Amino acid sequence: MKSLFDDAKAATLTTPLQMRVYTSQLLGQSEDLVLHGGGNTSYKSDETLYVKGSGWNLIDIEEPGFSPVDLAVLQEMATRKELSDSQMVKEQRAALRKADAPNPSIEAILHAIIPFAFVDHTHADAIVTISNTPNGKEMLREIYGYNVLLIDYVMPGFILSKQIYEQTRDIDWSALEGIILLNHGLFTFDDDAKRSYEKHIDLVTKAEAYIQANTTLPTKCEPRDLDGTFFDTLIQKVSELRGTAITAVILDSVQACALSKLPDLEEILSKGELTPEHVIRIKPFPAVIDEDVQEGLQQFVNNYRRYFEENADSKHICLDLAPRYAMIKGFGAVAFGKDEKEANVIADIVEHTVKAMLTAEQLGGWKSLKPSDVFDMEYWELEQAKLIKR
Repeated sequence: MKSLFDDAKAATLTTPLQMRVYTSQLLGQSEDLVLHGGGNTSYKSDETLYVKGSGWNLIDIEEPGFSPVDLAVLQEMATRKELSDSQMVKEQRAALRKADAPNPSIEAILHAIIPFAFVDHTHADAIVTISNTPNGKEMLREIYGYNVLLIDYVMPGFILSKQIYEQTRDIDWSALEGIILLNHGLFTFDDDAKRSYEKHIDLVTKAEAYIQANTTLPTKCEPRDLDGTFFDTLIQKVSELRGTAITAVILDSVQACALSKLPDLEEILSKGELTPEHVIRIKPFPAVIDEDVQEGLQQFVNNYRRYFEENADSKHICLDLAPRYAMIKGFGAVAFGKDEKEANVIADIVEHTVKAMLTAEQLGGWKSLKPSDVFDMEYWELEQAKLIKR
């Protein structure tokens, strides 16, 4: 991965917050780091943390996209034994120094306890792909030694912030190049924006080099022929399941085709997403369809109901039973959205997921999160609250 930092451009910036905007946008320019709203960045100034606000994307974030939060309040929150995410969001909102600022990132507390001015966080594909394997932690240790802190997966939000707070209370931060959250992403940090950004690029590059040295992606794949009737039926049936018209995007790339031809396709697809945040967009698994569209969709419905029943309790409201994408055996994939924008977002996520799965299969096998962890993210209390209000 190449650094995009331009010293001439940086020289025209007059404040640290402008520099924070600039390097955040650099991170956002790479889909292998940040995909459709993923990742967050921050800057500390005196007693204020400026952290990416909800609703903003790194690729085009500007100064108003950074929420100014009372740093001491966030640091105190990290010391508590328990805190629900809904209460955390409420208290973060109350600690804003500007009433019209967006809600701070749910990882604001984590940014606050990292003792550097600039903090960069992305869901870097290469690093997460390696961690999504049975021996991912060992491979990452081989790549980075002990200069990078490896943290086992926990739910984003207060639980994650609390765990890192406890694990780093006595750590020598100056000896760390970064923090990797297994199955989740990468954090780098420094008192200089350029150094924090380029540490990020360097660590991701090492993961990419490891993958390049140990895997080979397919360069050709001949998809089976499917007529228009097949796709018309598929779109109609998915629309019925979702209760609204949908837009479909066909993914017949070499990689999607190659994955669809693997003999253990269903088993691979059942083992989670590239990063847990993706479940909100694409659900925990896709439909898998061979010849019979109705049969494949009914199997998805049965699997999703079982997943819900095995992980839900009385407070959960089941989401719709429509897949967000389908893998078509011997062909590739199809992404489904309620409109063109959503369908394209899902298609992008699926393409990155397909590549990660093919890569991980050559590194020991694809193994992301267990279903209960995926469920906790998909049925996160803040997302469920939106359903209750409808």
